[in-house]
Amino acid sequence: MKKIMTFLLVAAMAMSLIACGKKENNDASGKFKAGTYEGTAKGFGGEIKATVKLSADKIDEITVVGDKETEGVGSVAVKNLPTEMVSKQAVEIDGVSGATVSSNAIKEAVTAALKEAGVDASSLKASATTETKKETKTLDVDTVIVGAGGAGMTAALEAKAAGLNVVIVEKMSMAGGNSVKATGGMNAAATSVQKKLGIKDDVKTFVNDTMEGGHNVNDKKLVTIMAKDSASAIDWLASIGAPLDEVSFSGGATNKRIHRPAGGAAVGSYLVKAFQKNLEKEKIEVIYNTEAKEVIMKDGKASGIKAEGKDADYTINAKSVILATGGFGANEELYTKYRPELKGYVTTNAPGATGDGIVMGEEVGAATVDMDQIQIHPTVEQSTSLLVTESVRGEGAILVNSDAKRFTNELLTRDVVSANIIKQKDSYAYLIFDQDLRDNLSAVEEYVEAGIVKQADSIEGLAKETGLDAATLKTTVDTWNKAVANKKDSEFGRDTGMERNISKKTFYAIKIAPGVHHTMGGLKINTSTEVLNTKGKVIDGLFAAGEVTGGVHGGNRIGGNAVADFVVFGRIAGETAAKYVKAAK
Repeated sequence: MKKIMTFLLVAAMAMSLIACGKKENNDASGKFKAGTYEGTAKGFGGEIKATVKLSADKIDEITVVGDKETEGVGSVAVKNLPTEMVSKQAVEIDGVSGATVSSNAIKEAVTAALKEAGVDASSLKASATTETKKETKTLDVDTVIVGAGGAGMTAALEAKAAGLNVVIVEKMSMAGGNSVKATGGMNAAATSVQKKLGIKDDVKTFVNDTMEGGHNVNDKKLVTIMAKDSASAIDWLASIGAPLDEVSFSGGATNKRIHRPAGGAAVGSYLVKAFQKNLEKEKIEVIYNTEAKEVIMKDGKASGIKAEGKDADYTINAKSVILATGGFGANEELYTKYRPELKGYVTTNAPGATGDGIVMGEEVGAATVDMDQIQIHPTVEQSTSLLVTESVRGEGAILVNSDAKRFTNELLTRDVVSANIIKQKDSYAYLIFDQDLRDNLSAVEEYVEAGIVKQADSIEGLAKETGLDAATLKTTVDTWNKAVANKKDSEFGRDTGMERNISKKTFYAIKIAPGVHHTMGGLKINTSTEVLNTKGKVIDGLFAAGEVTGGVHGGNRIGGNAVADFVVFGRIAGETAAKYVKAAK
């Protein structure tokens, strides 16, 4: 009998432990019930799972898994926030700027895990840290690059390849800037990839398309350099482990020209990941959470920068300075100064795109150009500010209004398509496509995971999901499918992106409207990326590349040209800065 009672007591204790999770300690005098607990939440790309390990008195460890969060954005939050939560013994800490959805989901998942342990996460106050005086640091390098976006990282790799000692300063906690948000691909003409695929294209047509798309406001010399050097840029990307082996149509392009990763993955995160891998390989330092404040000038030459960081303030003496800080599409106060009618629009821009490099350049006498040329992108999901890549339309999707009717050639330039959407009732539209397109464009998976896609097994079912008239939508899709079969769009004259119809179930719809996307204006540069002053003279030692510059895109940027811009001119900036430094020795 005694043995039976002992067995029952042990069994009861074991059941108690199982019921409480993996509880290692039940010390009533402790702050927590020691053990390991789990919680989940919906992130930007899918489920986020948090595992929290508690001892009696503290949070010992937090592990977060969120494999589907955007590489270089949400993935940074997944990596960094758990460590900071453990350090501060609290859940309510600052999220990663630019990864708000992922940051909030991580907090929710950790909160859910703590709730399983009987802990109210809101009651945990961040532990006080000893106030330490910020360090003051001085660095001496050949080239300092401001901004770790596509242009900055490209410039750094080329400058280092030319033998320079390079450092990058980045105000955000992660690399990528707006580049990581690029989805469609990179425009390039007469490339080895096009030739392999039997696609005929040439530099002259690329130049003409870009000038026409930009309403001939563009600096044709810059456009010509971008087009001429684009093929070698594609080869260079392949050489650093970032081949763009697929080619499709983009709005405003005469030929198939937009190069993208295999499977149609988003180009931005793909390239940023490759750039970062190469920065690590080349041992190029990136100083994060550090904002450049001014360009140091000595004897009329750019000779470094001053920057303020989270843990230290820097004076970085350099023989050359490359500004690659991006545009100002996240600075509503600045862009509405030039375009007041854009007040209240959502923006697709990364939070760091506030125009810092333009301001710093102007302070040392740099000229600006085209500051009022600000692009709105036609297909932006409004609740998430998520841009739906032009490749969706390039691969065959159509746009319908609230009456379930097409109203435009979907592959006209972005400004025209945006204007046509704004003219519709309530200024929104739906992108309509099918399973065949989804199977051939992996970028669609991000939209599905983000929960912005409606779907059904029939067009009529899709109409019900979206609130559109079923008969009208069916007629619209049937008419489009006939146009694809006949290779003639009698309604709106579309003649590209007509290689697949909309007939394979499942059927999909994404509700979109325009949002602020790209600022075409910025610092004035020449074809060597040297920054020019207000008198048209070169500011010695100061270079710029990417969206911080103006002149390349004119009055409207063609989809795929931003990546071409930052790769081509980022390379030139790195190479030219190296020549400048070596000539000065």
